[in-house]
Amino acid sequence: MPLMNPLLQPVRSCANGLGLAWWARVETRSPNVTYWFGPFVRRRTLETQLPAFLADLSSEAPGDMHHELLRTRRGEPFTEPA
Repeated sequence: MPLMNPLLQPVRSCANGLGLAWWARVETRSPNVTYWFGPFVRRRTLETQLPAFLADLSSEAPGDMHHELLRTRRGEPFTEPA
């Protein structure tokens, strides 16, 4: 999975604090878990990196997987029971 550029961390943190960051919320069934992937300043960057994240989750063989892209503020935890 591609790593996020550490030089952009302050920009991502600021965007997240203002609720302007892009996140992917991925929900799986069997196990029932919600995963958060982000933050990203640009939706296009999220869309580019999301397939690798989804492929990684798919390797764990969840029963079903659904995702949506959201512009929001998010804190930890990034994985939570659904």
